[in-house]
Amino acid sequence: MPEYLQVALRSIFILLSLFAITKLLGKKQLSKLSFFEYITGITVGSIAGTLSMDLNLPLSEGLMSILLWFAFPLLFSFLSLKSIRFRRFAEGKPTVFIKDGNIDEKALKKEKYSVDEMLEQLRKKDVFRVADVEFASLDTNGDLSVLLKKEKQPLVREDVFDISQKSTPPQAVITDGKIDQKALAEVGFPLPWLVRELSKRKLTVDSVFLAQLDSEGNLTFDLYDWTNTQ
Repeated sequence: MPEYLQVALRSIFILLSLFAITKLLGKKQLSKLSFFEYITGITVGSIAGTLSMDLNLPLSEGLMSILLWFAFPLLFSFLSLKSIRFRRFAEGKPTVFIKDGNIDEKALKKEKYSVDEMLEQLRKKDVFRVADVEFASLDTNGDLSVLLKKEKQPLVREDVFDISQKSTPPQAVITDGKIDQKALAEVGFPLPWLVRELSKRKLTVDSVFLAQLDSEGNLTFDLYDWTNTQ
């Protein structure tokens, strides 16, 4: 068989294999990549390119290498779903850059973020004054999340508020059926209050997949049975 035909057939086979493996990884891989996923993608692409062109390399051994590189993100995703501690270890936690209009210089330095880079990200969200920001954090996927102060937020029909009152971004006080007391304290509510609210709705902590609470006491639930309860 001519070499060019062998290269073409190997390339088609590898492309189909990569497509099948990518489908197994799920849609998350098509969105923002973590650092580990980015490195995995580059490495797998390099292996696939070399395997397509170098006819001296056994196809089976090359595919085994690709499968191993894809297996690690799958394993990390599985462990992240099963363990909050592992998820925070593997993916990290958001880093707060701005709170109540004040920049945390240590946080910027820790993430190797310059002030100019932060201001650029704010401008992309139509924010031009740091003093207008109540809360801004760098998420684990590299995006900057921004919450404006109440008096600077666009007016909506539901807006009936005292502009002197500070707002706090909603916190995930229950995740995967477990209470996060640190997040609960962040919005200024004690644990007994949350227990009472669950009791009023005839819910248990184990039945809640995600619960978010803001500083005004607005509590929303997403249950394991796909039912949303306000």
